[in-house]
Amino acid sequence: MAYEPIWMNDPSKLNKFEFVKMEKDGLDVIRTIIEEYSQKGYSSIPEDDMNRFKWAGVYEQKPRDGHFMMRIRINSGIMTSEQARMLASIGRDYGRDLIDVTTRQAIQYHWLKVENLPDIFKRLEQVGLYSYEACGDCPRTIVGNPLAGIDKNELMDTTAIVSEVNDFFLMNRDFSNLPRKYKMSISANIYNNANAEINDLAFVPATKVIDGQEVIGFHFFVGGGLSAKPHLAKPIDMFVRPEEVLKVAIGVTTIFRDYGYREKRHQARLKYLVADWGPEKFKEKLVEIIGDMPSRGEDKTAGWQAAYFDGVHPQKQDGLNYIGLNVPVGRTNSNEFEQLADIADKYGDGTIRTTMSQNIIIAGVPDDKVEEALQAPVFNRLSPNPKHFMSRTVSCTGNEFCNLAIVETKEFARVVAQYLDENVELDEKIRIHFIGCPNACGQKHIADIGLQGSLVKTPEGMVDAYDIAVGGILGPDAKFNTALKGRVKSSDVGSVLKQLIEFYKEQRSSGESFHAFVNRVGVPAFQEKLTEILAS
Repeated sequence: MAYEPIWMNDPSKLNKFEFVKMEKDGLDVIRTIIEEYSQKGYSSIPEDDMNRFKWAGVYEQKPRDGHFMMRIRINSGIMTSEQARMLASIGRDYGRDLIDVTTRQAIQYHWLKVENLPDIFKRLEQVGLYSYEACGDCPRTIVGNPLAGIDKNELMDTTAIVSEVNDFFLMNRDFSNLPRKYKMSISANIYNNANAEINDLAFVPATKVIDGQEVIGFHFFVGGGLSAKPHLAKPIDMFVRPEEVLKVAIGVTTIFRDYGYREKRHQARLKYLVADWGPEKFKEKLVEIIGDMPSRGEDKTAGWQAAYFDGVHPQKQDGLNYIGLNVPVGRTNSNEFEQLADIADKYGDGTIRTTMSQNIIIAGVPDDKVEEALQAPVFNRLSPNPKHFMSRTVSCTGNEFCNLAIVETKEFARVVAQYLDENVELDEKIRIHFIGCPNACGQKHIADIGLQGSLVKTPEGMVDAYDIAVGGILGPDAKFNTALKGRVKSSDVGSVLKQLIEFYKEQRSSGESFHAFVNRVGVPAFQEKLTEILAS
């Protein structure tokens, strides 16, 4: 290691997994997978190395029978058609055709075998993609503006900056042993397309007058994260020029590595250090590492559009458009991915872009090609004009594959969205997120309506159920939603949501969004309504 692991000075302050990481760096498992486990098979993998598989971007999937999930890093969600075709071929050959788009713009496979992994690594590398460090206690996929380079609402194209930061941290052993997972976002879009407030480190657009000249750059936030104890990231009083983003990222990550908590894994995220230190102390330590920086300038974040881009929209390049597609609950397949690659090449600029709302964008379509492009058969399901509730429904993986999830979420979320589209007429689009456990991969805390899987006891035994929360939003007035009391059986979720949404529909003011309505009437009004529904 090129640095001193100062946390090793007091072993009594380390949880047991820290000793596993000290014995063997997580990145070393990649070579072991290639040279040993892929040859000897699943039964040859010891528990410690199975836990290190995360550094290869791989987890065991439920029910721990020799199959694995893998995530592929996609910087800002932007990939080439060549990369998309390779992803499709890997899914077809090894993943039963299944491809999921995650809430961090990554691509996720299931059904992989350890014997498949070396070929998958090799094929990914051939097109400049990697699964390495898509999971684990390390800097993970850097999310960003999926419209980078084509966005009318961005202060600058952040593609090169994201690549620079990614290239520095990827496989960098100075930062491969952090206290816990570490998530970064970098975007210059004024509508917060990269969900800044829920990341460990997030750069957002800003300007500052320096020496009489207006400089375009960034502000940044630290310490965001969800899970059982969600924290909104805190702003640090610094202005960052584009060429200084990497320097700041290195400094913040160094603080997390050296001073982050390693005693209890459930309290090891950066958010806990930031909460204890506060932004001022954090800034002081950061200045010690990277030197003094200008104070904050003018924040350019104007609102939040939750990374939704349905339909056809003009790009900042005259005569070109992007088409936002709905991928129902983020689930697609190899055949559809190949069709999207063909469309990107035939009508667009050869790129496919994934979003934090689990959807996909085709970019660079000329005005005179839009109507022809929209006739593509794949758009019948991956629609640019989806129904309201399906268009705003997000789901985590759920217990179909995830060992942590309590309930099934993917198909259930799709069925609930379809039920609402068939039974509720509403001009407002309401964001509904489903998660299967408190880890919150489906980001339920930021939803208009968030549902968290649980169990409830009935005369017939334990059955799947959900807890409901209302009123989440990001952007200038960011706040997490508030949980309501009253667990709802899965069989009743569609009906209960219908009645809660109709309560909003009947009582709202003209043009009032769901979030604004929750703020006006208050969470107690929703609690009273839910209690009434459950009692009826």
